[in-house]
Amino acid sequence: MNPSPEPIEVLLVEDDPGDELMTREAFEDNKIGNTLHVVRDGLEALDFLYRRDPHTGAPRPDLILLDLNLPKYDGRQVLERIKADPDLSHIPVVVLTTSSAEEDILRSYKLHANAYVTKPVDLDQFITAIRQIDDFFLTVVRLPRNH
Repeated sequence: MNPSPEPIEVLLVEDDPGDELMTREAFEDNKIGNTLHVVRDGLEALDFLYRRDPHTGAPRPDLILLDLNLPKYDGRQVLERIKADPDLSHIPVVVLTTSSAEEDILRSYKLHANAYVTKPVDLDQFITAIRQIDDFFLTVVRLPRNH
């Protein structure tokens, strides 16, 4: 366990404003020092990751929280692109979605998702889930640095 983890760059790919707000609240309530970047569709996620306009100065995320049901490119397509790209494939991707369908879970892992979390509907449970994801990737897991 790392007692004083360094802040990390987190990319949230989420089109639902309510889920975005709950994620922001979880970060703020937990006093998480991480930087949360938000994009609202699959195309914008790829623009952020490939530092295309308007995200030319975007940092490389240390962790991606990815919804599956997105406009433009869905989360499965984004996940497939990330894991197929040698420059991005090392970034842990947590699928964070409302779907509990077995086919979505299986397909996400086949596309090399690092974790699959079904979003709780209850606000307190949602915030707890985000904190647990964050705590796990900050204190338990060693993330690649200087990429």
